[in-house]
Amino acid sequence: MTLKGVARQDVAANSVTMTEAPRSYPPRPILAASIALFRHGKVLLGERARAPGQGLFSLPGGVVELGETLEAAVRREVREETGLEIEITGFVRHHEVIARDGVGAVQRHFVVAVFVGRSAQGEPRLSEETLSFRWADPSTLDDLPLTDGLADIVAAARRML
Repeated sequence: MTLKGVARQDVAANSVTMTEAPRSYPPRPILAASIALFRHGKVLLGERARAPGQGLFSLPGGVVELGETLEAAVRREVREETGLEIEITGFVRHHEVIARDGVGAVQRHFVVAVFVGRSAQGEPRLSEETLSFRWADPSTLDDLPLTDGLADIVAAARRML
């Protein structure tokens, strides 16, 4: 089949998975999903082991794979990063992360779908992505080094419980 004289390409043969696509200087925004997990009024935060954001605390989550729903992606990412099973109770909002380099070029651009939920049992286990985990009191997040916008996201998620 042609469209204006251009032959149709084999999509499967030319597709690129997120593990192959560049995350620095990407050709387009990268879709990700994360979750504010609560237990006994506290939220689970992970200290990032790698750049960008090494040493900062953030919510568990990661990149959505081709053919994966947002909810399936956040469940998989949490399972991979923490070993926890979760209950998703709602959608909080989207969060955009756009970082530019010294000359103004887009170095990173993520659009993150943020959910809220609970994890009833078990403790998170460390992975190569996290230095530590903590169940943090949402009212005292100012004492921690956080990724941009995290305190507002946690506050919005907490209001949904």
